Amino acid sequence: MRLKMTRSSGNVFSAVGFSAEEVEHLKVRADLLIQIQTALKARALKPAEAAKLLGVSQPSLNDLASGRIDIFSIDSLIDLLARLGVA
Repeated sequence: MRLKMTRSSGNVFSAVGFSAEEVEHLKVRADLLIQIQTALKARALKPAEAAKLLGVSQPSLNDLASGRIDIFSIDSLIDLLARLGVA
C-alpha cells in the first residue's frame, strides 16, 4: 500500500482546514499560551501556587499546561500574562 504525502504549509492550523481568520486567532492564542507556560516553568511554582497567582482553578491550570487553547480567549491569556508580570 502506498501512502500519499502532501507537503505541509508549515502551519498546523491551516493544514487541518481552519479559515484564514481562525488560523490567525489560533496562532496568537498558541503564542500567548507558550509564553505563559514558559513563565510558569521558569518560576518553578507548585500547581496550587501557580493557580493562586493566576487566579484560576487547578483544573484551569491543567488546561493551560496541556495546551487547551480552545477554552481561553486572547484577552484571558493576556490577563494571565499580566498576572505573571510578562505583559
